[in-house]
Amino acid sequence: MGAFNTKCYQDAAMQTIERADATKYEFGREMEPILTVDPGETFAVETWDAFEGALFEHGLGEFTADDVPNLQAPPPAFDANPVAGPIFVDGAERGDTLAVTVESIRPERGVTTTLKPFGSLAGRSGWEECQTNFAHEVELKPGPSGTTADGTAELSLGEHEWRWPLNPHIGTIATAPGRTVQDSVTSQGPWGGNMDVRDLGQGSTVYLSSYNEGGLLFVGDVHASQSDSEYTGIAVESIAEIELSVDVVDTSVPCVFRIEDDDAIIHVDSAKNAGTLEDAVNNCFEAMMTELVDRHDLQKREAYVLMSVNPAITVRLYQFVHPGFATVGVKLDKAFFDQYET
Repeated sequence: MGAFNTKCYQDAAMQTIERADATKYEFGREMEPILTVDPGETFAVETWDAFEGALFEHGLGEFTADDVPNLQAPPPAFDANPVAGPIFVDGAERGDTLAVTVESIRPERGVTTTLKPFGSLAGRSGWEECQTNFAHEVELKPGPSGTTADGTAELSLGEHEWRWPLNPHIGTIATAPGRTVQDSVTSQGPWGGNMDVRDLGQGSTVYLSSYNEGGLLFVGDVHASQSDSEYTGIAVESIAEIELSVDVVDTSVPCVFRIEDDDAIIHVDSAKNAGTLEDAVNNCFEAMMTELVDRHDLQKREAYVLMSVNPAITVRLYQFVHPGFATVGVKLDKAFFDQYET
């Protein structure tokens, strides 16, 4: 086992992965677990921002690739999105599903940046001033809870002071694949990966397929806030503390993963996993329709037609970053179920 310690979070002592141990840029089944948890046990993870603090250490504003050593990593991508893991879940087996609940998520410091050449404007004329290495600190202000879980972002940009509500969420979460080793930037597959789904926040549960004994969970890359599409390729990348619990369930995961909270059910896929963006959207719709038929006794035609006409069904474009990264979700507002009698 790797190092972990016990710290006091909220009012109870719990197992914790310290930030110093949350620095892996790849994940696979041969890695030694650094934490073992029981189903239902709450544990804490201290995570880095996407660049492991390098931009804060260098100082914000303009920088070069030499200033951020991780940007010089060999293909398939620069080193970013460090994760903690693997986390071994007692009783989990290959073929099971891990239900990972985000008990709390508290970003501590945030930064956003543009990178050259990276993002959806890469190579486009007329926007050259945006295609530079330039970082901005985003101040994270506590909200009514006294924490940043419901806080506010503040950003000085151009000639304006911008403010908006934070929506803290986990950008990269995965289980170890059955055979391959994946990196924490480009991986998007049936095991999860760098999906950047802004709905994976506090109070939500994400369902992930297990391919190994213990599930072998990896997690990191917290975003303090993000717009749909994450158009620059960079959200408000944040150092954070999160608390999670994991249960082993028999809920199937037909796409990359499934998310549920008090208000909604979401099926999530990616163009990289499905082959095309069109296939990813179709997979999410089919997964949602199948759930309605199998678990809620809707007829197939009923589910199909409602996908097209009921505004409780929406499609989210969580990530749209050139070249070729797109994650989508079909989201069902649970008010949908108030419209009919079972």
